[in-house]
Amino acid sequence: MFRLKKTWSIFAAFIFCAQFFLACSSDSESSSSVDQIVEPQITSSDVVEFLLSSSEPQSSAQAEEPQPTSSSVEPQTTSSETLQPHAYTIDSTGIHTFVMGDSAGQLISSDLYLGCPADSFLNEFQMGDIVTVAINGYDTLEMPVVGSAYDVPIAGFALVVFQNYDYIILSVHYGHMASIVKISDVVVPIEVSISMKEKGGFLFGLEMRNVQNMDYYAEIYPDLSIEEFANFREVRTTGMGQKRLYRSSNPIDPGLGRNLYADSLAKNAGVTTFINLSDSEEYAKSCQNFDSSYYSTQNVIFLDLPVYFYSQHFKDGIANGFRYMIEHDGPYLVHCTFGMDRTGFTIAVLEALMGATTEDIQADYAKTFSNYFNVVDSMHVALNEQQVDFFRDVVIRNLKTVYHAEGIEIPDTGTINWAEPTEKYMEKIGLTQEEISALKDRLK
Repeated sequence: MFRLKKTWSIFAAFIFCAQFFLACSSDSESSSSVDQIVEPQITSSDVVEFLLSSSEPQSSAQAEEPQPTSSSVEPQTTSSETLQPHAYTIDSTGIHTFVMGDSAGQLISSDLYLGCPADSFLNEFQMGDIVTVAINGYDTLEMPVVGSAYDVPIAGFALVVFQNYDYIILSVHYGHMASIVKISDVVVPIEVSISMKEKGGFLFGLEMRNVQNMDYYAEIYPDLSIEEFANFREVRTTGMGQKRLYRSSNPIDPGLGRNLYADSLAKNAGVTTFINLSDSEEYAKSCQNFDSSYYSTQNVIFLDLPVYFYSQHFKDGIANGFRYMIEHDGPYLVHCTFGMDRTGFTIAVLEALMGATTEDIQADYAKTFSNYFNVVDSMHVALNEQQVDFFRDVVIRNLKTVYHAEGIEIPDTGTINWAEPTEKYMEKIGLTQEEISALKDRLK
């Protein structure tokens, strides 16, 4: 059996590790604040049976800024923090069983550490395998075995393994695992079972890190229209009214080289209300040429949100954004920095609310990645069908896992009617039925 322990210092370096996956690291230039976590003072004598990192969320400006390609930075430990390996069991079905925690401990949102020697784990599993992780009494999740949480797309779960370390980590790319599975106190041992779901099922996902290259100049993208370069488009999924909802990259932030295009296109489309997911009002107004922009003359709500889809901060923020849409006339434009992750999720929720099909949602979401990624030798190269399919799968996984965290289950097979579970999700984040109906009326 392996036991989990708890500390705040062992993994500070991990949050800066690994190359950024999918400029999903998207929307970088914001000055977002996030849920505050007060880090306790812990000495070696304070280490308890449940190990976790502070994993304090960065501002969205930090969290989403594209990182230079580099090897992973492994966490540093001291001798007093090193986990001691214990025996573990494998039953006749090949399921590996671990035990975490047998003494009370208040948990603050974090990754979950299993005291399993990484090398022993890699004798049974390999990087790129997809495993099923059953946390007894809490949740069962599927996740790939990877070297960093940044190896998976935004909001994806990951079983992170560093060779030669005395533990493995249950993590999420921009999120807090303990909060997501609703572990706040450990008063009895918690059994965790890990079994193989799909051998090598995420190997292609690991390869997809290589297509995240993008650039800031239109001439690098000769195959794209100006609308595509600016990631600007009308949302025309099933059930959505004509010329009601648009999405784009940031129309005011010059950091991507696309803002003037996006602002001009929004003006031509007659957008009257902007939902700015990424920036504070102070930051937005500090951007060059803000005062002369079309954007500055229209209705705007500055939500200043992190990329933590599971967090209360994010849920409260998009609920306020939806209320702002109810209170103001359209057409509406939703954006963050790239118009990729925060925008991608928020638009998917609105599409689902209005009755979009799975295929509708997938096609619209994946278009953004085709508009940005795969710059090779200073020239944009179209993603192939398999690469596009990878991004199509990401948005459905995001909807399912975020809804699941709110107790809303989506079937894995068959045709999905997205409207009903999406209304439930909106209720969970604080909207009333009257507000939901009013929002739908605005988007018809």
